[in-house]
Amino acid sequence: MAMMHRISSRFSRCLISPMSTLLHSDSSSSLGRHSYNTFSLQRYVQTADTQEKPKKMISGNNMKWGSFGPCRDYSKFASGFTPLQQKPLSSILDIERAKNFSPEDLADIWDDYHLGRGHIGVTMKAKLYHLMKQRADTCRHFVVPLWKGNGYVTMFVQVQMPHIIFTGLEDYKARGTQAAPYLTATYFTEFAETKDMVLVRGDVVFTSKLTDEEAQRLIENTQAFYLNDARYKLVEQFNKQTHDFEFKDVLKALDLPVG
Repeated sequence: MAMMHRISSRFSRCLISPMSTLLHSDSSSSLGRHSYNTFSLQRYVQTADTQEKPKKMISGNNMKWGSFGPCRDYSKFASGFTPLQQKPLSSILDIERAKNFSPEDLADIWDDYHLGRGHIGVTMKAKLYHLMKQRADTCRHFVVPLWKGNGYVTMFVQVQMPHIIFTGLEDYKARGTQAAPYLTATYFTEFAETKDMVLVRGDVVFTSKLTDEEAQRLIENTQAFYLNDARYKLVEQFNKQTHDFEFKDVLKALDLPVG
């Protein structure tokens, strides 16, 4: 395993584009400038300062979705969100060189490169990506709890493949489409046909509010809800039978305490 990491690190240095190329704009995100509507730096900071605090466990008898505030049609509520502008994979990765590596080596390179850089790098099978995209076409929104110490923060998730946007639920309810995301994930499909893999990159917008580990957990849990048939029923319920949706079922699915 140690040798594999050394090989992966060596491959990364020759395959991944230099950091200067990655940071040619004033953002290291894989998304273009003005991706989330027009925000000033001051507005980003103000929004970050109002991030919801971890909640204590809510009684299981009060876990109906209506207990989180007035029920809304979130599909209409989010319809005005500005589409994200994706930067090309070539700004991060030397695509021509990458073609020479096996899917396993490329996955190691991708993961190794993002480790400790404030970004998250994961991969997934192409068929799983296509399934997730298909399901997201009719169920674009969900809520995922993020456990933080002695409580959790509820994240509102918008799945607009090839992107996922994570925003604090309370912040989103208060600001709607003007709420700044805490985390974005971008799915690169350049190797879907040739290597049966999709490269996934997560960018933490507020590094002081969300750790890399927490960000990866959010991405993986969201994917699990869309790809697991039993869990996906909760996603469908949230989008199509909102009044019957019970948040405690999400907590149970993640083995989190309900009350």
